[in-house]
Amino acid sequence: MSSFRYNRLNEEVKKTLSEIVREMKDPRISPMTTIMSAEVTNDQKWAKVNVSVYDKEMSVREETVQVLNQASGFIGHELGRRMEIRNIPKLKFILDSSIEYSVHISQILNEINSEKKQNEPDE
Repeated sequence: MSSFRYNRLNEEVKKTLSEIVREMKDPRISPMTTIMSAEVTNDQKWAKVNVSVYDKEMSVREETVQVLNQASGFIGHELGRRMEIRNIPKLKFILDSSIEYSVHISQILNEINSEKKQNEPDE
């Protein structure tokens, strides 16, 4: 499969999965769940889906990913129905902590800047 077509498929899978997850009514899925990326294998049998859950509790993040993996059959069926694709990949959801890391770095930078302002002499 060409690189352009492969990237287009990954983006379309990501967009469709985002819609499906947003519409799911399971209370165990955090409302702050974001599909970060989807990587479909060349043979279209598997798809690795990176999921970011913005919550302070690690247990909530892990439970959300676990519930998504348990519901992967339903999600895959919906993916095939909405995208009208012949080969529906088996989905594997993986927790992505890049947003939490970015927030953490931002907090550190804000603390450094506030300390710097406090230590500056008044003119």
